[in-house]
Amino acid sequence: MQQAEDRVVIMRDDGFVPEDWTAPLAPMAEAAGASGIELDPGDDLAALGPQLDRLQMIRVRFGSFADGRGFTVARRLRAMGYAGRLRAAGPVLADQYAMARRAGFDEVEVAPRIAARQPEAQWLARANWRAGDHQSRLRG
Repeated sequence: MQQAEDRVVIMRDDGFVPEDWTAPLAPMAEAAGASGIELDPGDDLAALGPQLDRLQMIRVRFGSFADGRGFTVARRLRAMGYAGRLRAAGPVLADQYAMARRAGFDEVEVAPRIAARQPEAQWLARANWRAGDHQSRLRG
């Protein structure tokens, strides 16, 4: 049985929420017929093109908090027309939440050890992700 301190939490703009996705997430190689898949930053997104409209969830794994390829994956998926639920997973930090949202993620899966070090208040401080956008300020 999983202890409360071992459970991931999901960060959305309104704060930490419990996991609510119950369907399995298939690897990209098994995407046919799946409602949700997991991607690694190096996966070939072009192969997903015909399946994007039926996928309900895509979970993009980050290898480390210093690896920004997941942000590029999110941006590319949205540019390809993916409109479903897009989740960042792995060592994403509270300071990266606004960037994750601007890249196209709907939510971030927060590991228990990160949530313990960076409580909800630190994530919520970045939840107004539209306000701090440097590019928007430059555009006026």
